[in-house]
Amino acid sequence: MTDDTLLPLSFPAVGRKKITAAFDGGRITSDGGVMLLAAAERRLQLADRLAAAIHDPRDPQRVTHAMADILRARIFAIACGYEDANDLDRLRTDPAFKLACGRLPDSGIDLCSQPTCSRLENLPDLRTVIRLGWVLVDLWLSSYAAPPKSVTLDIDDTVDVVHGMIGALRLGQLTTRRGCGM
Repeated sequence: MTDDTLLPLSFPAVGRKKITAAFDGGRITSDGGVMLLAAAERRLQLADRLAAAIHDPRDPQRVTHAMADILRARIFAIACGYEDANDLDRLRTDPAFKLACGRLPDSGIDLCSQPTCSRLENLPDLRTVIRLGWVLVDLWLSSYAAPPKSVTLDIDDTVDVVHGMIGALRLGQLTTRRGCGM
């Protein structure tokens, strides 16, 4: 009989508490991968950068969840396959999601609820959405040592091969008529 033991995984501390992923029971979550997403998000500071681009009209005296915390919970939920904001009502107490958002699983405050998240999703106006887009562009550009000389955006959202082939056929006919060939 073999003794298969998996080494525990260590993550950055939260509130001076050491975080270790083991496979021996205890408080369980099915979304342990959110911890890896959290490490990437912390490194990029994505939620903090996006939150800085959003004007928060809430009364600071009554705010329970900071804008960056709401965004972080929503980003993690979507990345883990929970595309509906109502999933946050269940995930707000999930130990892995709380840890990923910098909260202790048992004693830390729960994450934001669905109504809080929905208010955030309906908050941005067009100017805010454009600012959020620029945050993402800046983040993407900062991943390069030097900005690329050009960027190609393929915006054709169709997956119909016939549709694409007709366009290519027409383009081929145009270039052939001009003597360019294909």
